[in-house]
Amino acid sequence: MQEYYQLQQDLLRITLIVTGIVFVSVWIFYSLNIALNYLIGACTGVVYLRMLARNVAQLGREREKMGSARLALLVGVILVASRLDQLQIMPIFFGFMTYKAAVIFYMLRTTLVPESR
Repeated sequence: MQEYYQLQQDLLRITLIVTGIVFVSVWIFYSLNIALNYLIGACTGVVYLRMLARNVAQLGREREKMGSARLALLVGVILVASRLDQLQIMPIFFGFMTYKAAVIFYMLRTTLVPESR
């Protein structure tokens, strides 16, 4: 379980770093409004990642299968974005997907540069 908790921390750290880099880049090249929309999505992605990690940790001990309540989080944010004129769906969705970029980065890092123990 210790390795799993280390993986959780690494993924969260990478997600936050990628979020910061992309947020600043979007702010520079587009606008603050789009960057804030991206940040809303990225924060939703971080919450989703934490909920997913909690469900995976409980799998086998307390639960027999994964729930899908996490997806309601994204659906709720997208519904709110579709109703409010200030929010834009695409930057929020891309922000949400930032955690996926962190997972891909982690996978590439561990595959291409394995730690010697």
